[in-house]
Formats: sequence, structure tokens, C-alpha cells
Amino acid sequence: MLQIRWHGHSCFEITNDTTIITDPHDGRSIGIPTPSATGDIILVSHNHYDHNSVKTVEKPGSKIITDDRKRTIDNVQIQGIETYHDAVSGAKRGKNIIYKFVSDNVTFCHLGDLGHLLDEKTLQQIGKVDILFIPIGGAYTIDADQAWSVIRAVKPRIAIPMHYRIEGLSMPIAGLDPFLERNNYKILKVGNEMDIEKDELPKEPEVWVFTL
Repeated sequence: MLQIRWHGHSCFEITNDTTIITDPHDGRSIGIPTPSATGDIILVSHNHYDHNSVKTVEKPGSKIITDDRKRTIDNVQIQGIETYHDAVSGAKRGKNIIYKFVSDNVTFCHLGDLGHLLDEKTLQQIGKVDILFIPIGGAYTIDADQAWSVIRAVKPRIAIPMHYRIEGLSMPIAGLDPFLERNNYKILKVGNEMDIEKDELPKEPEVWVFTL
């Protein structure tokens, strides 16, 4: 049984025997609560302060991943895919790493601060995905319309929006509504955490909306 918990922004905690944390922030510098978790594996998509606060979530023995090398740690298979934080091949905001990882037979894909639509080569590298964490807030990342284009291309079983305006967040990005208004998937409001197993994945695609 896997548990997924949201710590705001792009920071998720995925736990079974091993705890994976994505794109940690320190809370304070972006106006939302500090993540209350420590990770065995910490994935950092790019080196910006609202995604790379490793010290907030690390513990002795934490493995910090900041590159696209393929590896397996504690039975978790991890593959990084290099992309960009903008639509001009990194000229404005540099590179971004998409992380595809498999835990408990469930395939996750965390898009980090993706700033552009995905080309065919990248889609092939991503392959089949059960759960997709996707930025939707625009300004620094893809926006709601682009997010839906990416979702339709990747075809995950579950799409989880992230990197959007929530109460307290001090960044000028859009909220959740523009994304949901364009939606034709079933929407589940799941609270702060959700348990999932491979054989419980939905047959029809769903959007899961987490709250802090």
C-alpha cells in the first residue's frame, strides 16, 4: 500500500517501505507550511529555492537525486528525463528534470517545473504512467491549457495538479480553477493524503485534487 501526501507547491511524499519526497521547499520563504516529513529518497527537479530545500526534509542516509541518471534505490526504479524550465530551451530559466519512478509496481511521473509541451521523444521516454504530478499555474511553468495538452499526451490513470496558487502562497501564479474548468475527467477531492495500490487504479482517468 502506497500513501501519497501533499506538502504544498510541488512537494509530495510517497511512502511504502521507502519514503520518496519530490521538490522540497522550506515553507517559510513561499508563505505556506513547512513540510513535516523526511525522505529516504529526495528528488530535485531543478535548483530553485522553492524546489531544492533538501535540508528541510533530509535525514542521515537520505539519497539526494539531482540528475537524470537511471538508478534503483531500495527497490525504487528512478529515471530522470532532461527538459526545460521555459519554452526557449532553457535560455530563461535553465533545465528541468522530469522524474519517472516505480514504487510498489505503481509508475509515477513528476514533471517538476516543466515549461513547455512535450515532444515525441520525451513522451516515449516517459512511456506508460499511472500517476502524473503536473504543474498548472503558468508564469514559471506550463499553464492550465498546456497542462491538459500534456495530460492528453501522457494519458496517466491519475493526474495530480501542483504548483498553483493556494492560500498564503507568495508567488504570482494562477489558482486551481482555470485547470478544473477545462477538465472532462472525474475529479476527486482527496484531502491531504491518499492511499493507493496498483490493483485499485481507476479504469477511467481521474484528477485528484489534494489540499494542505
